[in-house]
Amino acid sequence: MATRPAPRLTFRVGQLRVEVYVTRAEMGQAAACDALAALERAQYDAVAPRAIFAAAPSQNELLAGLRGGGRVDWARVHGFHMDEYLGLPPDAPQVFGRFLRERLFGALPFGSVHYLDGQTADPSTECARYAALLAQAPIDLVCAGIGENGHMAFNDPPVADFHDLALVKVVALDKVCRQQQVNDGAFAALEQAPTHAITLTMPALLSAQRIVCVAPGPTKAEAVEAALTGPIGESCPASALRRHPNAVLYLDRASAARIL
Repeated sequence: MATRPAPRLTFRVGQLRVEVYVTRAEMGQAAACDALAALERAQYDAVAPRAIFAAAPSQNELLAGLRGGGRVDWARVHGFHMDEYLGLPPDAPQVFGRFLRERLFGALPFGSVHYLDGQTADPSTECARYAALLAQAPIDLVCAGIGENGHMAFNDPPVADFHDLALVKVVALDKVCRQQQVNDGAFAALEQAPTHAITLTMPALLSAQRIVCVAPGPTKAEAVEAALTGPIGESCPASALRRHPNAVLYLDRASAARIL
């Protein structure tokens, strides 16, 4: 396993541990080291560790670190992803399942990988299918990010619900969220970004034993500030991390600019 960089600054907000690094590379490497360590511990405590991963450019450094493999017995690990656009062709480069297959799932010998089907003709049935898979056993690890509007997965402020009874649901995407996809280079213009998606809900994500959340870059600074200093509520879904007993938020200097 690669050497874990030391954070420039560490502090707590509520139960959430926050670590600030000088660079994105250091941030991602530290988060990857901690995620691998969490899976290594889980493989001794669980019959088969279960982990959920986000798909976004903000995750690139974390995913690169995970590909190192650590001492994880990947053949025992069951992988999931946390959201997917509805209606894109299966070969579209923006499909989140493809993103994770290219950057993680296809690079390590996972025991199984469960993909959300964004091409389904029956989204409600797909939500129920995936929820049943998630409910089969506890989730050991979530590797997450924070959107520019404070979302986690596709739980945008208009649809986020901290007490959601569903584990997976169909959502309409907030305009700020869709614009972020343009800002990230996934789509050339707002009208090209899908309007609906399937997402794991906030309770599904927060049920994990451990959450490793990375939020690098200047475009995340406002959302990070809201998550750490604003009220805990659905207006900034990521604020819920402050109540999780075993979550760490990893920032770089740019994303932490408004809180330092």
